[in-house]
Amino acid sequence: MQVVIFVLIFSLSSIVGASPDPEQIIKEMENLYRGDRSKAEITMIVETPQYKRQMQMTSSSIGEEQSFIRILTPKKDRGISTLKLDREMWNYFPKINKVIKVPPSMMMGAWMGSDFTNDDLVKQTDLTDEYQLSLESTDTEYTITLVPKELTVTVWGKIDYVINRALMIPKTQRFYDDRGELIRTLVFSEPKQYGDYTLPSRLEMLPHNKPGHKTVIVYDTFDLNAEDVSDDQFTLRNLRSRF
Repeated sequence: MQVVIFVLIFSLSSIVGASPDPEQIIKEMENLYRGDRSKAEITMIVETPQYKRQMQMTSSSIGEEQSFIRILTPKKDRGISTLKLDREMWNYFPKINKVIKVPPSMMMGAWMGSDFTNDDLVKQTDLTDEYQLSLESTDTEYTITLVPKELTVTVWGKIDYVINRALMIPKTQRFYDDRGELIRTLVFSEPKQYGDYTLPSRLEMLPHNKPGHKTVIVYDTFDLNAEDVSDDQFTLRNLRSRF
């Protein structure tokens, strides 16, 4: 989630031509929720057959390299924070006053008990560098299929990325294992205007190997040009700070 968590860097007009470039489209989609300096207020809802829990959090980021997420509610989780610097990631747990670095072996682990992984937040895998891309298009959609290159280290055998052509925003991502079995689907919905940008305000992760489970992320507010986001927010010192 990097947090997850997430502006257009390339000109949209350059990818709406007769011969769209799948690599540039994927770069656009991966950078939709990232600004030069951005901040957001987010609600995350985790549902399982046994329980449903909701968290309120704030998120801020600078480009692709720096992001910071802090949980505000519920009270028992207040202050738990995540810092991402480039491809490194740390979590802070105020109850034990401890910062824990997330090792590479844990990147596919769940973030805060949700159906999003640490890697979803950190984006350690560069899709355009580490996957072969092919594109199919209709009047309304682009579908880009990503197959990992021979040396790419990933649990996914294939990813399908479906994009709304009219709005140039994502609709779904479908993740398959190396046997071709669909493992999870990420659904983007409820487009909303945030300043000059239209983005899906709701992201719903559905793990098909865990019936009855899903995680929903809702962007309650989103500022993609937040001038008050400063570099000193993205430090281990700030990660430990109480508020």
